[in-house]
Amino acid sequence: MKPSPAVRWIVLVALLTALAPAAARADEPCQSPYVQKITGEEEFVYVWTLGVEGMGDGSDKLVTIDVRRGSSTYGQVIHSVSVGGRHEAHHGGFTDDRRYFWAGGLDTSKIFIFDVATDPARPRLHKTIDDFVRASGGVVGPHTFYALPGRMMIAALSNNRDHGGHTALVEYSNEGKYVATHWMPLATTANGARIEKVADGYGYDIRVLPRKNVMLTSSFTGWSNYMMDFGQMLKDPEAMKRFGQTVVVWDFHARKPRTVLHVPGSPLEIRFATQPGHNYAFTTTALTSKIWLIHEDARGEWQAKPVADIGDPATIPLPVAITLSADDRTLWVDSFMDGTVRAFDVSDPHRPREIYSKRIGSQINMVSQSWDGKRLYFTSSVLARWDKKAEADEQFFKAYTWDGKALEERFALDFAKLGLGRAHVMRFGSTSLYR
Repeated sequence: MKPSPAVRWIVLVALLTALAPAAARADEPCQSPYVQKITGEEEFVYVWTLGVEGMGDGSDKLVTIDVRRGSSTYGQVIHSVSVGGRHEAHHGGFTDDRRYFWAGGLDTSKIFIFDVATDPARPRLHKTIDDFVRASGGVVGPHTFYALPGRMMIAALSNNRDHGGHTALVEYSNEGKYVATHWMPLATTANGARIEKVADGYGYDIRVLPRKNVMLTSSFTGWSNYMMDFGQMLKDPEAMKRFGQTVVVWDFHARKPRTVLHVPGSPLEIRFATQPGHNYAFTTTALTSKIWLIHEDARGEWQAKPVADIGDPATIPLPVAITLSADDRTLWVDSFMDGTVRAFDVSDPHRPREIYSKRIGSQINMVSQSWDGKRLYFTSSVLARWDKKAEADEQFFKAYTWDGKALEERFALDFAKLGLGRAHVMRFGSTSLYR
């Protein structure tokens, strides 16, 4: 019997639905939900790189690495664009239309905007914002660049009054025009927020869960610490007191803090779960080596609790970057001091279990993974004055495949031998977005 039009339509929808995941196996799962997504495999990885005196041109630069399968330049650096001078290159992020990549310098507070749309293989410097401190009212150290519709939200680390940790969120238009400053809450300026224990006013990362109108921010340390030699800082009791211990829950639309959660030990990156009904996020604390769960309880209130150790906290592995798989089942955690990445099964977010670990190098910092979880990339540098010394100061970009059981190295690039510098944050690029 010939199927009816209705049956044929149902079959067609079912086929398209079945094919949809294959088309969506791309991009990083932890970016702003407002950023356009790559619908094929990543073709390039952009690496925002710190310049090193006497190495190459010595300047901070955006490096392009070819990761196209079958390309004659696969696994090679195919382009770099220097910005002139060293600014403590650190983090960056795409605008919502993904045509521009914003990258910050933690020392000079300059912001560099790269055009990645005109020629994705060869980004070019489009614009430099050099009045961030003045325009924002004294905010220093632009760190996280998080795309909002038509805008860029920037979480900073410090201020120009005392170079301590009190800081703010700063909004710019996509065109690079200053919009607003939102200072992080203190006890005296809580703006109605509930404070669990302390409101330190520190900043670091931003993540938004639009369907709950919730924005989370975490807390690190100020210019006086992140520009200090790491060994010197560890010996300075007063400096070691100057680390964040809060995660702030914001009313996203109103940009108003609702709750200041107590998360001691400097909570760094935040990653929201993305599956339906998963109203939670993870962060890790650098100084206490723990995974924390930030979650909405049955009353609709947001809570924070430690749910797992990372390695042996007594040895201070110093967890840094994290990435959560698109199915919310696997959390990858890099730890700087032992150069190791660990995978945790977080299917039960209240009870993570370590299921795998691998030493990547003498030191690691950033990790990025593809949407299907099969490709992971690692870089080495935390901060110019915090990286290890002498032979332990490895500077690399490494690419791996993950088969669900083990990481296998695809290729590695020695950024020092290539005269590039200290490899830091990574983002994926593709020509498919601009055709």
